[in-house]
Amino acid sequence: MPTRNGWLLIVLGGVLIAVGRLLGLWELFIIGFGAMALVVLAAISVGLTRVRVRASRRVSPARVHVGDEGRVDISLSNVGRRSPILRIRDRVAGSGGVDVTAGPLDRGETTTIAYRPPTSRRGPLQLGPLTIEISDPFALASIDVAAGSTTEITVLPRVLPVAPVPHTSGEDPHGGAHMPTASGRSGEDFYALRQYTVGDDLRRVHWRSTARHGELMVRQHEVPWQGRLTVLLDNRTGSHDRDSFETAVTVAASVLSASARRHDLIRLVTTDGGDSGFSSGGAHLDALLHFLAVIHPVGRGSLSKTLTSLQRDGSGGVLLASLGEGASSEVETVLRLRNRYGRVFAVSTLRGSAPGRERLGVTRPFPTATLLTIGGPEDFPGGWERAVSGRIRAVPR
Repeated sequence: MPTRNGWLLIVLGGVLIAVGRLLGLWELFIIGFGAMALVVLAAISVGLTRVRVRASRRVSPARVHVGDEGRVDISLSNVGRRSPILRIRDRVAGSGGVDVTAGPLDRGETTTIAYRPPTSRRGPLQLGPLTIEISDPFALASIDVAAGSTTEITVLPRVLPVAPVPHTSGEDPHGGAHMPTASGRSGEDFYALRQYTVGDDLRRVHWRSTARHGELMVRQHEVPWQGRLTVLLDNRTGSHDRDSFETAVTVAASVLSASARRHDLIRLVTTDGGDSGFSSGGAHLDALLHFLAVIHPVGRGSLSKTLTSLQRDGSGGVLLASLGEGASSEVETVLRLRNRYGRVFAVSTLRGSAPGRERLGVTRPFPTATLLTIGGPEDFPGGWERAVSGRIRAVPR
């Protein structure tokens, strides 16, 4: 197919042929005919060119968060005869993509092209399809050859370096405690029996139970304990503008990640009825971060119904509510859930940034309930540190 240069040369050749015929100047006629013939020969040459190039795409790191620097490496390997100059195009959703030129490759030669994908927004990002453009030396004609399929990566929400939620104490031993509880310190007084795992002290082997079960059983002197965190994300359209919702997602992702690193049980609840349930481990955290990467505000959903559900099945631990400014009238209802949870934190994200407006405020209306008001993600780490440390005071910014 003729390129832009090829079409211009065809038009120029047609004009020269017309002028040559009109004025009887056979020289112009010949020049015009030659220009058009050159484009035809270039198209034939490109059409007969056979390029055998294998392409592969690799994205690193595997987990990319908003603002991180990712890298995409495209490896091209020539398995045929020497290739001409290749123009590589890789489409990237939401941007102009990548358009680079690679020099001729000898048989068996490999080259790598790298670029950075856009990570300014969370969500799925499609790379590809990858195409190779083959053209003649004069760039008069070209053809596109599909060289690679599409690859979809997920840009995860931004995760800020914050402390996990504080431990709480309650009726449920799994709700969290400042330290494990020892039921006995000597003799045969112990909490429970469990199977032996590599690294256990052999002096704790309970031989009678071992003989009865046919496998090593050890005494466990400590009551198992584990922090428990419930994160409520208000994803109603009326509560947020675009920036405040992104901040609310960042708050939820940051606190969930911090508590997951401590191996707490974590749970994510949304106002449109979503509920992940309690679990721990890297796989559960990854699932929550991928969910937060694609979540958007929706018109349906009710914060009051969600709070009623949390009030009914409150299971101790810590409740963090990531709210928008539109939910300011319901903040007190959130804080009253302190009767069902060991600690309650409500984070309200302001819309916009009016001059002179207080962008960061930390208050404690109740002994076990804290309200944190922030103007953007940059305000959250400092405000959260004050909230969990107990240094409660309003800080204008």
